[in-house]
Amino acid sequence: MSVSTPLLDTIEPDEPPVKLSGNISSAKASPNARKPVVLTPTNRTQGSQMATTQSDAESGASGIAGIFRQSAHPMALFFLYFFRISAITIYVISGFLTDNYVLSTVMVVVLLAMDFWNCRNVSGRTLVGLRFWNQVDDDGESYWVFESRDPSRPANSIDSKMFWIALYVFPALWTSLLVVSILKLGLAFIPIVILALVFNLANAIGFTYADRDAKQRWANSVVGGGWGLGSLGGQLITGAVQKGVGRMFG
Repeated sequence: MSVSTPLLDTIEPDEPPVKLSGNISSAKASPNARKPVVLTPTNRTQGSQMATTQSDAESGASGIAGIFRQSAHPMALFFLYFFRISAITIYVISGFLTDNYVLSTVMVVVLLAMDFWNCRNVSGRTLVGLRFWNQVDDDGESYWVFESRDPSRPANSIDSKMFWIALYVFPALWTSLLVVSILKLGLAFIPIVILALVFNLANAIGFTYADRDAKQRWANSVVGGGWGLGSLGGQLITGAVQKGVGRMFG
């Protein structure tokens, strides 16, 4: 191999560098350059995005799904309405589905009994913090016992509202069905409706008195001392609050 020809002569020179002037942002971009991509943070689903206006927030909170989302105890709220709606639904449509009177009666009675137990022992204690029962002492005298949660831990507003709606609306529905049964001379179904009214009214009356008893005891504990006004001031304020509570709740 001859070394007379220098190796540098066989290498092509590099392209002359382009001299840049001015600001970098003012340089002309290549026509084939890809447009810049702007990344914006978004959620995976549009339904989970936060509401931007008050109307969007109100529409998202409305409806059955919104009620269960805002509820502190959605399962207790679900079964409260499930047993009650199921009992009325089966009572209304049983005549269209089957001619077996005994089967439809047993199904409605079972649902009513489950609703009565669930409302008194689970839903009332969980949703509004109230419970009641009847106790018989050794002398044979019976009396009502009411329990309520600590007033410093108030119930969820949605749970409380939906509980009292269910407590008072469904007895009214069963009353209307009783009127319809009497007008249609459906004597065979009147005992079922009367049993449903007994169960529903028992819970309605019991929880109403439990709520009134809880408010009276709260008034005694809060204003019993009269906020430092002395014994006379405490007695006056306590009497006024108890009188107002008594007028409001019967």
